[in-house]
Amino acid sequence: MESSDSWKLTGNLPHELGRGDPFAAALRATRMAMIITDPRQDDNPIVFANDAFLRLTGYGREEVMGRNCRFLQGPETDRAAIGHVRDAIQSDQDISIDLLNYRKDGSFFWNALYLSPVRSSGGETQFFFASQLDVTDRIELRDRLASENARIEAEVKRRTRDLEEALAAKNVLLHEVDHRVKNNLQMIASLIALQARRIPDEQIRRTLKSMLGRVEALGTVHRRLYQSDDVSRFDVAEFTRDVANDLVAASGREDICLDLRLVPVEVPAAKAAPLALMVNELVTNAIKHAFPDRGGRIRIEVEPRGDRFFIKMEDDGIGTPPEVSRRTSLGRTLIENFALQLQADVVSSSADPGTRIEIAIPIDRVQNGT
Repeated sequence: MESSDSWKLTGNLPHELGRGDPFAAALRATRMAMIITDPRQDDNPIVFANDAFLRLTGYGREEVMGRNCRFLQGPETDRAAIGHVRDAIQSDQDISIDLLNYRKDGSFFWNALYLSPVRSSGGETQFFFASQLDVTDRIELRDRLASENARIEAEVKRRTRDLEEALAAKNVLLHEVDHRVKNNLQMIASLIALQARRIPDEQIRRTLKSMLGRVEALGTVHRRLYQSDDVSRFDVAEFTRDVANDLVAASGREDICLDLRLVPVEVPAAKAAPLALMVNELVTNAIKHAFPDRGGRIRIEVEPRGDRFFIKMEDDGIGTPPEVSRRTSLGRTLIENFALQLQADVVSSSADPGTRIEIAIPIDRVQNGT
């Protein structure tokens, strides 16, 4: 269409956008597709379309003039989006929206539509100005990215599901291993107990009973791991409760009272054995040596503080007898060796009366399995 024809179309508009208006000239010349509609006429028809609009849609000027813009719609045009445009026109509001439109040859394009009312000085809406921009590349890129993201998310979900299934299978296997280890330790404990009853030497029997206590402590570790939902973690507090109660009950000392103040602290299962044996030695030593002639109280605390957690045991017994020295006590030697393995600090002091032992274990080191 000749530029003179498009000039006549804008020049004949009974509005301030008419002849001689530089804005009208810009509308005719711009490469941005633009139309003007007249809501005062029936069905709000197109009263102006620039050459860029005709090139974008493939229609001739005589095919678009006097028609409502809905001829650009097609089978895949979003009805909800059309409803938003209709609402904006009825309420005389601006709207910016992406629409799937169709050219004359049936090909589609994504149209970034901007629609705005043009009002007279008295506030009456005389026209609607609409610009169109072909954003098909942007929309298709967005859709490809969305499709790729969906594919990636589906793959992540699939792999996550596979990992969860593998982890569940691993947990079942580890539970079975802990169950079998627990059963084997129970068998070993039974053999040690049977052997101890057949040995006449009292000193050897006491040694075997000490060994039996350590085997039973390890058995308790694997029983707790077998019963746990998470076989990779071990609760020091719950184990301490089990072992302390079992050891006092097994000693037959009804005159020994337990005072347990235990805050849950989880550690990696790999650290369970040295911690368990350490607790076993602490409680066993107190039962053996603190109350030779009378009963008393054993207080055990497990508590996290800052970057460490503490295992503290205190009794109100006679204190450490001279014959149970650091050099001769296997229990003390084991505690120090386990503490070295866990990179823990052990402090022993008098509770006046009794003995106090406090062990500080780095939480980060234990939780990281180092």
